[in-house]
Amino acid sequence: MKIPWWVVSFASVALVAAASSQDPHLSSARVVFQTNYGDIEFGFFPSVAPQTVDHIFKLVRLGCYNTNHFFRVDKGFVAQVADVVGGRSAPMNEEQRKEAKKTVAGEFSDVKHVRGILSMGRYDDPNSAQSSFSMLLGNAPHLDGQYAIFGKVTKGDDTLTKLEQLPTRKEGMFVMPTERITILSSYYYDTEMESCEEEKSVLKRRLAASAVEVERQPFVEYFGLCCGGDALKQTLNLPLPASISDF
Repeated sequence: MKIPWWVVSFASVALVAAASSQDPHLSSARVVFQTNYGDIEFGFFPSVAPQTVDHIFKLVRLGCYNTNHFFRVDKGFVAQVADVVGGRSAPMNEEQRKEAKKTVAGEFSDVKHVRGILSMGRYDDPNSAQSSFSMLLGNAPHLDGQYAIFGKVTKGDDTLTKLEQLPTRKEGMFVMPTERITILSSYYYDTEMESCEEEKSVLKRRLAASAVEVERQPFVEYFGLCCGGDALKQTLNLPLPASISDF
């Protein structure tokens, strides 16, 4: 039986729409969290959650996640980054505190919660997200449409697997690691800037060499930034990005 052209066209449009909702466009910006168990790199979905992306990107740019930690690791479910207010071992400056206390309106989408997805934490109020977010360790369809997805892990799944193997304890509804998983430092870069690779390589070596010192002196604010980082851009006399849209 010949299928009417309009049925085929409708089906094609539906498939394209479904695919686009599950694979949103990643911006060229990348963030790297250097933890005491390895690096985790992630990218952003600005078309899915623009306000959330700009907020998280600014927190990264200000160094707010440095010395913070993953307070929750539930194997096959989530590895959750603590809220930076109270989660860091280093004190925050005024600008960091001001940004960290901001809340973001819930930007809920039809993107699914699958392994590697980044999803904002929040309280009962759908507009209460601040700086805590989860990296999905498995499929969690019960979270779909309830929490704002804003990006995904692009490198470092092996590090997430390491985190899943760590011993944990149960505290209420949370499964928590028995040892602190520290974000020693963070940096970001633009995948479209070829010159970044050499600078990033130098920076990563410097950060690796400094990791022990950062752990030993937790109250020393350490900014590991690359190709867009304030310190590096000022050194190179380059303009500083105001938001993710500058990438």
